[in-house]
Amino acid sequence: MALVTSTPSGSIAFAKPQMTFRQLFNMNFGFLGIQFGFALQNANVSRIFQTLGADIDHIGILWMAAPATGLLVQPIIGYLSDRTWHPKWGRRRPFFFGGAILSSLALFIMPNSYELWMAALLLWILDASINISMEPFRAFVGDKLPPSQRTSGFAMQTFFIGIGAVIASLLPYFFHNVLDISNTAPAGIIPPSVKYSFYIGAAVFISAVMWTVFTTKEFPPENIETWEEEKLRNNGIIHGISEITKGIFKMPKTMLQLAVVQFFTWVALFSMWIYTTPAIAQNAYGTTVTTTKAYQDAGDWVGIMFMVYNAVSFATAFLLPFIAKFAGRKNTHMICLIIGGICLVSQLYLKSPALLLIPMLGVGLAWSSVLTIPYSILAGALPPNKMGFYMGVFNFFIVIPQLVAAAVLGFCVKHLFHGESIYVLVTGGVSMIIGGLLTKIVNDKDE
Repeated sequence: MALVTSTPSGSIAFAKPQMTFRQLFNMNFGFLGIQFGFALQNANVSRIFQTLGADIDHIGILWMAAPATGLLVQPIIGYLSDRTWHPKWGRRRPFFFGGAILSSLALFIMPNSYELWMAALLLWILDASINISMEPFRAFVGDKLPPSQRTSGFAMQTFFIGIGAVIASLLPYFFHNVLDISNTAPAGIIPPSVKYSFYIGAAVFISAVMWTVFTTKEFPPENIETWEEEKLRNNGIIHGISEITKGIFKMPKTMLQLAVVQFFTWVALFSMWIYTTPAIAQNAYGTTVTTTKAYQDAGDWVGIMFMVYNAVSFATAFLLPFIAKFAGRKNTHMICLIIGGICLVSQLYLKSPALLLIPMLGVGLAWSSVLTIPYSILAGALPPNKMGFYMGVFNFFIVIPQLVAAAVLGFCVKHLFHGESIYVLVTGGVSMIIGGLLTKIVNDKDE
């Protein structure tokens, strides 16, 4: 549906007002739903793939659909949202709304997959849809908040990301161990506990995003008359592709420096999301057979592990701005990543499921920093009229390492690690430590 751009003409230039806690809450609440979708995807899709017959060394390839869609979708959505304005719907909120509908439908259908190809296709659709909602949320903070509140704004996002991920990660375990809903099923069938978790996730996703859509207003472009003239002058698909291409090759220096840190950080995170379930099932539960109760129990416990690291992320979300105020954002991020990397490596030596919760504390601290500090540094280095676009391009440096990890790690498991996927987590830990050390090269303009 085309968005009408006719609004009262004239120049608008104003300082962005300080937001109240309630306003920060409302504008970021949608991230609760978005993270419900991501958490269910991250903790359960490998389990679904293996249940439907995927081999361990093929899981990474199947996961390539998710980052590949982000590579395409995020800069396009960012570019389009920068060039959107509607008197009622605003700039970013139409994309929140559309992405939420598509994501909720994909979450509802995913656990009813009856063939591996169907689950792989739905992962592609789900990840693309989540990205449609998520990418404008990053620019939303830059649009609405003054520089002094940006770290707090991204911290509020991290808070809701953590809460959403905690509850979503816990759901399969809760359904099985509290409500006594089975976590096993015949070969090729997704267990009922996983199905119900995805149904709940679909409902929460759309409800939370709608809360933000209907409780938050947006500022129009500062000089709306000039903005509308430029939009009409530069309209068209060819021009859009040209602008996106030029923008990629004219990234701010700070963005390129952060890109190097992001590469090693997201190799680590993607390694963890893809391989934690098979790694823990083999290393701590002693099984690689997906139809056994031991494997499904391992899958439930991985949900608990992911719940713990996400609980730490939202518990520390509002602590990070205070630490960064005194230690600096770069140093804070470096320390968090190094701690997280060491904790990932430590899982090699832990055979008890209970002890495996301990390293998740450090991973949670790193995850909290990943969701907060790079974006607060980046927002200060971007031109306001291209905030959405560059936030989308920044996703390249999340997506590219994921594609590398997906393409390479399956080979490593089969030929280098002799089927022992726990060593993928060790590799990820080393990569996260490297990312932490490379934080020192970043130039934080606000500091």
